[in-house]
Amino acid sequence: MVVLHVSVTDEHGQFVPGLKPDNFRLFEDDSEQKISVLRQEDVPVSMGLLIDNSGSMDTKRDKVNAAALTFVKTSNPEDEVFVAHFNDKYFFDQDYTHDLGQLDKALQHDEPDGSTALYDAAAASLDRLRSGYMDKKVLLIVSDGEDNSSQRNLAAALKEAQKSSALIYAIGLLREEVPESAERDRQALMALSRATGGAALFPENLEDVEASCNQIAREIRHQYTLAYYPVNTRKDGSFRSVRVEIIPPAGSGNISARTRTGYYAQRVESGN
Repeated sequence: MVVLHVSVTDEHGQFVPGLKPDNFRLFEDDSEQKISVLRQEDVPVSMGLLIDNSGSMDTKRDKVNAAALTFVKTSNPEDEVFVAHFNDKYFFDQDYTHDLGQLDKALQHDEPDGSTALYDAAAASLDRLRSGYMDKKVLLIVSDGEDNSSQRNLAAALKEAQKSSALIYAIGLLREEVPESAERDRQALMALSRATGGAALFPENLEDVEASCNQIAREIRHQYTLAYYPVNTRKDGSFRSVRVEIIPPAGSGNISARTRTGYYAQRVESGN
């Protein structure tokens, strides 16, 4: 069974509740699939907070930490959350917890320093999410600069994201970056989030980071879960593209759906 988390919004970006199976069409590699499960509920998630700790974050740290805590407070109270930081290295600061005090302490990492290895840190955090207890998994990345020291490139990081079941959300603080670097970072964060069905937000000011966190927290709590058994049953490890289309109820206007762009099928080695 393939499980998808789907954000459905109207032309104003507001969540559209109350849709039925007949309002959804689901395709894998352009072949329509039968929806076996459709739920709309606020379920707890296993969540990772991945915070940039490179030198350029020094002046942004306090507001980012406050926004991250607000994000947790706005989320489902049964969520389990871990905290990690990265510069040119990856720091796992706090294992899964519900305790706001422990999360606050973990966010107060050592003083920002060093360069940015975003892709390696994202891959490490996605791996950590696999051990989460909850079925639904989310990674929130907060970063202010282009990756300049990962062993992986963006293509490798995207493949890791597509192999994971996690939704990636990102907040890019790019106003102080030189335009060329800021645009490359924007494109990278958008690619990682879009591939998984999440979203990337780019607040203009530090004061807007908390509002961005709140927006993401609300979206995570207002999504549909769809599941299906693929018509293609080959276990060949291939990538299968996925898309969801909406048939709007009469008079509801334009409605759009966003979910992961695809997944990697299980691979069974010959002879097994």
